[in-house]
Amino acid sequence: MAYSANTNDERLKRIDRSLPDWRPAEIETPPDGYREAAVSLVLRAGTELDLLLIKRAKSERDPWSGHMALPGGRRDDTDASLLDTAIRETLEETALDLSGAAHVLGRLETVAPVNQRLPKLFVLPIVFGVEAELDAVVNSHEVASVHWVPVRTLQDPATVSETTILLPTGPRAFPCYRVDGEIVWGMTYRILSRFFAHLC
Repeated sequence: MAYSANTNDERLKRIDRSLPDWRPAEIETPPDGYREAAVSLVLRAGTELDLLLIKRAKSERDPWSGHMALPGGRRDDTDASLLDTAIRETLEETALDLSGAAHVLGRLETVAPVNQRLPKLFVLPIVFGVEAELDAVVNSHEVASVHWVPVRTLQDPATVSETTILLPTGPRAFPCYRVDGEIVWGMTYRILSRFFAHLC
């Protein structure tokens, strides 16, 4: 399957130039005991440049239950690459098919959960650009809602805040974004912060 970075949108072109290439040969090997995973940063080039976020459904079996997140998940044995993982998971969760309609703009540095109680995942964020007419919907019982958030809003200093999370060791403050009445924190916040650093 061929993937294109060609786009007529100047905003997406600038992002494409600012990011490392997504090719598997350049991706770090996960540490021992870690499983590979991928998430999609999907940018929709309309009047605004919007970013796709999902809110995970509440579930006792989900360690990220109820969190705002990027679509994505663990790599399956059938996935030829982490790019295929990101595309498959986005389709399963939001019905947005990136295999033919998206421009692959690049990737970010791999990340892993900081909390040792969370699954040991080595996560590759991959950045996609899509055209204005495409949309996403809730397409899985694992997803409660989908949100297109303007990048401009996320970059607004007024959106950056702190939230206090009750951990087993006690309450702890974390940086976050506050959008659509929701809190974006943790690994998703770290990924987005790195993405915005590439745009500077």
